[in-house]
Amino acid sequence: MSETPLTVGVLGGMSSQSTVEYYRLLDDGINEALGGHHAADLAIRSVDFGQIERYIAEERWDEAGAFLADAARDVEAAGADFVVMATNTMHRVAPAIEDALSVPFVHIVDATAEAIGADGIDTVGVLGTAAVMNGDFYADRFADYGIDVITPDDEARTLVDDVIFEELTSGVIRDASREAYLRIIDDLVDAGADGVVLGCTEIELLVTQSDRPEVPLFDTTALHVERAVEYSLHGVR
Repeated sequence: MSETPLTVGVLGGMSSQSTVEYYRLLDDGINEALGGHHAADLAIRSVDFGQIERYIAEERWDEAGAFLADAARDVEAAGADFVVMATNTMHRVAPAIEDALSVPFVHIVDATAEAIGADGIDTVGVLGTAAVMNGDFYADRFADYGIDVITPDDEARTLVDDVIFEELTSGVIRDASREAYLRIIDDLVDAGADGVVLGCTEIELLVTQSDRPEVPLFDTTALHVERAVEYSLHGVR
């Protein structure tokens, strides 16, 4: 364990709901390890989600990458020893961010894929924004680990995406949406998934493992934070 924990850089604001969870879970993880009044040493840069949402809706990915690369440089300049981005969707532009940094960028799919592999699973369903469920960038990263991805049908993908942008990013939690998500999870299992990735950093606000104890649910927020805590305490590997 490092004598002094490394500073975790958090590129957040996409949305603030997930960034709050990262902040809380990072503090909890460091405190659990070190005790007393210890908490995470953080540098947080929270961007305007309205700008990001426009980039997503208009598929202006190059502009989004440049915008977030600039924000990531701010995080590094604030003293971050490595950077995590508190969103799944915007990992689509992760290469632009990695190129902008001279410190390590910790990818959310890598942390998730290693947990899936540790459970001996090679086929997972994925819930997330339309960009995540439809985009090659997410499935291709899992394929690098030998993991196949199953996504919902068109109607279900629209529902999942709508709930994220119209409810979860604003902190709205509805029982009807939870039940709809659980039905979609059941459909993914019926289609051959041995586990399901909660591939949006807000989904864990709506659905948790206790809702489907018989199906491994991989909470990308929790797994990403666990990796960040590990690196803060023991150094980046």
